[in-house]
Amino acid sequence: MKRERILQIFLVAIGLLFTAFVYFLYTDLWQAKWLVKTHNETDPMFLSFFIVLGPFLLLAARNPSAHRSLIVFTAWWNLGHAAVMTIETIQSWNRGIHRDFKDVIIFAVIGLVLLALLPPRSGQGTAVAH
Repeated sequence: MKRERILQIFLVAIGLLFTAFVYFLYTDLWQAKWLVKTHNETDPMFLSFFIVLGPFLLLAARNPSAHRSLIVFTAWWNLGHAAVMTIETIQSWNRGIHRDFKDVIIFAVIGLVLLALLPPRSGQGTAVAH
């Protein structure tokens, strides 16, 4: 029960964080920052994925066991994202652009925490009387 409560709090925190990324999307699109400053047309599309996922994580926080597949997806997506960003950061360093690994660590921790707190599959953990 305690583990589920921690998962619920974590899902709410991550859901709010991801939903708050709408601010960055707004500033990117409004100021054409993605085009003018960063020359990276994928930023707005990438941010939109976080923003859409956020409210679903907030809904999943109400009953994590019923939304196990969404939690598993979010965990592995964050780990995959951290892996890609690790490669990009290493490539940046090799080309003289010094990025830090903060974002890699943040997304890896989100994925690992979600996997650690993952509710059991339905039917697991319950004794079956024969």
